[in-house]
Amino acid sequence: MAKRSIALALVLLLLGGCGDMESNSISREDPFTVRPLDVETDGRWIGNAVCYGPHRDGQRPGGPSPSAEELREDLGLMTQHWHLMRTYASTGVAETLLSIIRDDELDMKVMLGVWIAADDSLGNQREVDAGIRLAEAFPGIVVSLCVGNETQVDWSAHRSLLEGLIEHVRRVRAGVTVPVTTADDFKYWNKAESLALSAELDFVTMHAHPLWNGQQLEGAMDWLLEQVSEVQALHSDRSVVLGETGWATSVHDQGEQAELIKGRPGEAEQKQFYEAAQVWARDIRMTMFVFEAFDENWKGGDHPNEVEKHWGLYRADRTPKSVFE
Repeated sequence: MAKRSIALALVLLLLGGCGDMESNSISREDPFTVRPLDVETDGRWIGNAVCYGPHRDGQRPGGPSPSAEELREDLGLMTQHWHLMRTYASTGVAETLLSIIRDDELDMKVMLGVWIAADDSLGNQREVDAGIRLAEAFPGIVVSLCVGNETQVDWSAHRSLLEGLIEHVRRVRAGVTVPVTTADDFKYWNKAESLALSAELDFVTMHAHPLWNGQQLEGAMDWLLEQVSEVQALHSDRSVVLGETGWATSVHDQGEQAELIKGRPGEAEQKQFYEAAQVWARDIRMTMFVFEAFDENWKGGDHPNEVEKHWGLYRADRTPKSVFE
């Protein structure tokens, strides 16, 4: 707790000095009352959750988007296995997705993403405004907002200034009644500097991918538990949610992925990791979003084996991989 007190004092001093950045800056809630994340539906635990990117072949963020019928098909597949999902943006198809869940009375709750990009103040403001509006428009469906994704870890391609991210978090939190978080890699959350950010959140959302961190399948779960425990110990006054973890089914033999990834990719390996992680999360009631529902072929480079295309438990054509066959 001494570390947190020092970190809080530093960040409040820092943020107090940057209030001139915007004349309508929002102060941190005082006293700060943590809003718990509700992961139950009618008494059922729904912490077995999934990450969802909706774009199919020929579609991408900022370009062609999935139709309502394509979103409805995806939801039909996902609700067979999960009742809590995580999205990454509040603009685009988010409102259509939420409308289908409401109108079709689907058994699905959503941790709604608010995408924060570097050097895009207008786009970020649109995301913040949309997230606040959708949380109000879809009560009981939007159970949390996640403001920003991997904006602080040092390897991120879209790093944002901490002060700016905190301002976005405060604006969202002031406009909604559901809990608010931000997602980042364990390599950020396991450092004392992250205490200043977690002080602004209702819970911490961490990513931990054994495959990207040189782990073989045999040691993947032990490694994952170690990273979660370390983040929980540092952020002992916040609950910790596992916002991304998974096992890819293909890896390119060139580039950074060939250097960093040592474990064997594949559908059998994905199935084994997924089932072990599910048992662990259910036993300790750890909210865990598996990455991810569907392969996304728009991601990464042009090579068909590019790892970023192959994290889905379903293929891009929506046929199931071994885990669900």
